[in-house]
Amino acid sequence: MFARWDRMAKQFTRIGKEIAIAVKAAGPDPDNNPALRRCILNAKSVNMPKDRVEAAIKRAMGKDISNYEEHTYEGYAPHGVAVLVETATDNTTRTVANVRMHFTRSGGSLGTSGSVAFGFTRMGEFKIKSTPTLNLEDLELELIDYGLEEIGEDEEGNIIIRTSFNEFGHMSKALEEKGIAIESAELTRIPANTVELPEEQAQEVLKLVDNLEQDEDVQKVYHNLK
Repeated sequence: MFARWDRMAKQFTRIGKEIAIAVKAAGPDPDNNPALRRCILNAKSVNMPKDRVEAAIKRAMGKDISNYEEHTYEGYAPHGVAVLVETATDNTTRTVANVRMHFTRSGGSLGTSGSVAFGFTRMGEFKIKSTPTLNLEDLELELIDYGLEEIGEDEEGNIIIRTSFNEFGHMSKALEEKGIAIESAELTRIPANTVELPEEQAQEVLKLVDNLEQDEDVQKVYHNLK
């Protein structure tokens, strides 16, 4: 129960930072701010209360709000697994020190910029609830002109749509105009190749990933462990 609430609190904090960054960049009106619209959508997908979303938007409009900077760190977990860490922070000195500590304590190492990023492709990812009226093949043909690169289903049966990074906004607008309800939408990083490890070694890598994800400045963690 406590772990579940911890995850929920972390998700709310992450989305709150994303809202602050989006509002600072393009204002508080979601109709004119696609990034904020995406944040609100993702807040719904993790059951973040509407009043907390509205409060985050109001805070972001205030003069006393922290100015978050987005930074990406790269490194290697134990056993050579590549790791990318996206952060949003008001104190980069604290953030880089904490990220380095997590890598070092796990037996991994923080790398230099560009050391592992080349092994990941930035993509837009949309999750759509599957319905009897949505056919994968028909949807693929319908969306191919809007930047569709991959389409499939996840373990829960939701439809997953991926586009190139540059086509994210194009696809988002197309889905909205076609009246296709989006459960969540985010920019993600897909590894070009994955590494398979024995269970014990894989758990060492996942422990590092979990420690990074629990850090207050970390937004997302990507890795190439299979």
